[in-house]
Amino acid sequence: MLPGGYTSVMQARDRDEFRDEVVRFTQRLGFETVSAITVIDHGMGKSEFIKVDNTPADYAEPYTDPASYRRDPVMQHCKRASVPIVWDQDTYVERGAADLWEQQASYGYRTGIAMALHLPEGRHFVLGVDRDQALPADPEELQRLVADLQLFAVHAQDAAMRLLVPTPLQPERPGLTPRELEALRWTMDGKTAWEVGALMGISERTAVMHVTNAMHKLGCVNKHQAVLKALRLGLIH
Repeated sequence: MLPGGYTSVMQARDRDEFRDEVVRFTQRLGFETVSAITVIDHGMGKSEFIKVDNTPADYAEPYTDPASYRRDPVMQHCKRASVPIVWDQDTYVERGAADLWEQQASYGYRTGIAMALHLPEGRHFVLGVDRDQALPADPEELQRLVADLQLFAVHAQDAAMRLLVPTPLQPERPGLTPRELEALRWTMDGKTAWEVGALMGISERTAVMHVTNAMHKLGCVNKHQAVLKALRLGLIH
């Protein structure tokens, strides 16, 4: 697992930093190219696509061709399912899209892993990584790759929604008070309730109350989960 990448992508402050963290994690995982797509459904069959990737410049136009999207078996899988798809040439041949694979293979897109997170309010996050070399033959090693990518996708989608989606379209964030946020920040640093109280100049009981209130507002069952969610939402850094 590559835990540093999860933290870093959550702490991205803008689109460029988000892209850099996504590309860095992808390459550490052993893949050359990546596409992270945030999809917003507007109803009446219309959707908005916000994409961050490192697609080769000379492949950018065919890569974004709507007609290819509709035929691409990987994209169609992600559109309908939440389970990851591990794909290669056979995936395209079996679905009558061998020509699409031949086209992308010349740019290094020979095999890869893709997945989609389907969220409330018509929000979706698609993450796909690709490479020229074959994927590991060892099932356990391949399973670890998929698991690492799934966990990264969970963290990346929160950052993508915060940084890429226009503010009016973002889901409402919990309204934590400055004291609740400060208590969470000290908790993130590993401080006990007694230490948080001493640092904030309040009693231990009041420190516990601030953390508990933050947990309830964030819909979390413990303080560690609350810290992680606050980080993902960009409420603390």
